[in-house]
Amino acid sequence: MKKQIGKWLTVLIPLLIGIGIIYYQFTTLTSEEIGKIKISFEKANYYYILLSLVIALVGYWSRAYRWKFALNHLGYQTKFSTNFLTVCVSYLVNLTVPRSGEITRAALLKKYEDVPFDKAFGTIVAERIVDLLIFFLFVFIGFVSQFDKIYQFLLSENVSLESLIITGIVGLVLFLVFILIWIYAEWEIILKLKKKLSGLVEGITTVYKMKDKWKYIFHSFFIWFSYLAMFYIAIFALPETSEISFDVVIMGFIFGSLAVGFSNGGLGAYPFSIALIFSLYGITKDVGTAFGWLVWTSQTVLAILLGLISYVLLPVLNRTK
Repeated sequence: MKKQIGKWLTVLIPLLIGIGIIYYQFTTLTSEEIGKIKISFEKANYYYILLSLVIALVGYWSRAYRWKFALNHLGYQTKFSTNFLTVCVSYLVNLTVPRSGEITRAALLKKYEDVPFDKAFGTIVAERIVDLLIFFLFVFIGFVSQFDKIYQFLLSENVSLESLIITGIVGLVLFLVFILIWIYAEWEIILKLKKKLSGLVEGITTVYKMKDKWKYIFHSFFIWFSYLAMFYIAIFALPETSEISFDVVIMGFIFGSLAVGFSNGGLGAYPFSIALIFSLYGITKDVGTAFGWLVWTSQTVLAILLGLISYVLLPVLNRTK
């Protein structure tokens, strides 16, 4: 009984927090702005939204296909259908507790393909590291191309560029110190941790050891370009956003991705982030918010539907497991 209550709480608490964020955001909007958002939804061209969902689905497929290279390197020949369905379930679970989908994904692979949890999870951590590096590449390109605009925004918010640089340097130094300690320290606690996490480390190091590393890297970039293409196609759904320049699209994509990464699927945070960054380029708050809700809602519906269907199909397609 306690376990069941605990499971329900892990789902309900994030959802309630998300609903609270959404409610707060709507209280900051005037009735006129809310009316404009409703009008935007009514006049949106859903052909482009549907096309963006198809591109998102291709990204799901690529993520599942990329995973097989790491698993094959570890000696596990898993079925692609299982990889794909577990990826879809992970997107659904991430809508509740941030990053919990990765744990679920490894647990499902252990259940249906008998891949040790620590090794499966290690390959997922490796994916996230690669994804983070590619995302940083997008951030670098975006911030370099839009430095003046961002700098003026930081000044308006009383945030100095120097403080951000110092924070970044301190974070990098601490990270490097941790890596050096992990590699070279002979402390007993470090040695015990290495032994316990050997499977996880093996999974993480698959990227540079696997023979198909270039195919893996290709799919890594392809996944992120599919995300960007999905976002770019969606701007044509509203007349007010259909003519924005590509540099604005890049910045919207970056801040939208940050909102998704640091919350449960971007619940409430995604439209707010999009409206904030679009406002720097003269796009009104109601239009930016409407666009954010339009993209977030469509992607969330896709994640929920695919996740639920996949959760049902997994035991059906793996009856012998």
